[in-house]
Amino acid sequence: MEIGYARVSTDDQRLDLQIAALEKAGIPEDRIYKEHVSGVSTKRPQLTECMKAMREGDLLVVWRLDRLGRSLPDLIKILSDLQARGIGFRSLNESIDTTTAVGRMVFHMMGAIAQFERDIISERTKAGLTAARARGHRGGRKSKVTPAMLRAAKAMLLDPLITAQEAADALKIGRASLYRALAKDREAGDLKAMRKAARKARGAAKRTVLA
Repeated sequence: MEIGYARVSTDDQRLDLQIAALEKAGIPEDRIYKEHVSGVSTKRPQLTECMKAMREGDLLVVWRLDRLGRSLPDLIKILSDLQARGIGFRSLNESIDTTTAVGRMVFHMMGAIAQFERDIISERTKAGLTAARARGHRGGRKSKVTPAMLRAAKAMLLDPLITAQEAADALKIGRASLYRALAKDREAGDLKAMRKAARKARGAAKRTVLA
């Protein structure tokens, strides 16, 4: 069975051109799934229903490739799923038909191009990170704790009675964020030792008073 899928980006646009082309290709309108949703949207309910309705041996027909996939990788994923289920695919505008040897070759070429794009992006990302590290930059999100906030936190934490949570609350940041900032700070080790020494001195003074 041949099943059609047509999509436009907004409710203001019309599906007439696509439906006419699909009907001319031999697909009756009652077997055409019609979608009014942007291509960038991840939710396409009519496409989902269309995919559920198709069975092995069926053929999915679209007017143009960009009516089906949001991007080349997305299109390759959809076509791979169809191929794994034994469902053919035809795009009228690009004359691609995966039920033919030439169509299958074009599909595999598209997959190779998509993989090539992913490899190029990965290589550029790695090269960028390497160059940034060489310049002294670190990856990841920028810390919420500014140098001024860190200095204030360390000043508060010199008092052994003030906890890290209390210091974080005073600065309106998360305790985890404060811990990460302290862990990266070179003077954090000295601060920890000073707090420990202050607690010992306070304990000793308290024992002396009690004695």
